[in-house]
Amino acid sequence: MDRRSLRNLDLLFLLFTFLLLAASLIILSTASINVMKSDPFHYVETQAVWILTGIVIAVVLAVIDYTKWQHFRWWIYGFNLLLLLAVIFFGDAAKGATRWIYFTPSIGIQPSEFAKIFIILTFADFLVKRKGKLNNVKDFIVPFLFVLVPMLLIFKQPDLGTTLVFVAIFIGMMFVAGANPYKFGGLLVGGAVIVGIALWLHFSQDLPGWLQWAQGLPLPLQDYQLNRLVIFMDPAADQTGDGWHILQSLWAIGSGGLWGKGYRAGTQGQLNFLPEHHTDFIFSVVGEEFGFIGTITLLFLFLIFLLRGVYIALRARDMYGMLISTGIVSMFTFHILVNVGMTSGIMPVTGIPLPLISAGGSAMWSNMAAIGLLLSVNLRHRRLMF
Repeated sequence: MDRRSLRNLDLLFLLFTFLLLAASLIILSTASINVMKSDPFHYVETQAVWILTGIVIAVVLAVIDYTKWQHFRWWIYGFNLLLLLAVIFFGDAAKGATRWIYFTPSIGIQPSEFAKIFIILTFADFLVKRKGKLNNVKDFIVPFLFVLVPMLLIFKQPDLGTTLVFVAIFIGMMFVAGANPYKFGGLLVGGAVIVGIALWLHFSQDLPGWLQWAQGLPLPLQDYQLNRLVIFMDPAADQTGDGWHILQSLWAIGSGGLWGKGYRAGTQGQLNFLPEHHTDFIFSVVGEEFGFIGTITLLFLFLIFLLRGVYIALRARDMYGMLISTGIVSMFTFHILVNVGMTSGIMPVTGIPLPLISAGGSAMWSNMAAIGLLLSVNLRHRRLMF
């Protein structure tokens, strides 16, 4: 990489990335203090390791010209499928799902996290070659099938949350690639209506006579996933079971008030009433201990981070760089909206972590790889003329 490219470095994007990483360590130092009694700082220390190694990954990917990945698109796509297939055949089951491949009893990876990066890289090149050819519904079929194959392998694990992330990536990249906004948008609305009707037919207890035949229409979801939808509509219906997560999260966030209860002074998190408060429900700890001010501050950091990502996409040197950036911004945006939404009770629980904040090695490495690719696009947004 030419050192003169460093002039293009988006320092504001870099600043807010580091602020979010610092926030992760601060929040985890209270959210995870009571998770492992024998080693209170275990998750903070491991998160620091994931962050430092993730920075190395980001730097390496930033140095590599992002256009190089186009030459390996089918190799990357094939490797992605093999990795996801390996989960099905060799993965370890936990909490009703098989999502991890363990190399030792304590060291493993979650391939679905990296699958998001692989699909962004390969789908971007796939769409570049179809620029100006996404005008009709039939033109959307092949791109959809391209994303559908790895998406179904992830759904099989089952991992509904990551499957939905793929949908968000697909939608964002298709629009930027030039898909007819009216026909593609109409197709999405139609799909959403069909899903809504299917859910209504499945859960409704009082269907009109002419629809009685569809009572309890089967859905391709696991029982626990269906229960999450039921509990989302009425958390109080099972306060000690599946509704426990949402109710504890709502109580934690609501009790924080304006300024919060104070660092390590929360009750739902510190007393372990709130499940998964160092991973999926870490935003609830922010609300309880740092209050409305803390949550708004964290969301502001995410907002600037995402806006700079959009800025990088708009200034990309070519369509491939713009599509990579769009896929990454779509991924981060969906993660943030869904995680904050589920912890606030306005979306069903899907097990999606808060990016750059929640504890987790695979997620952190995946996030940092995405940031590295964004920086690679950013560093090369203007051709050097001398």
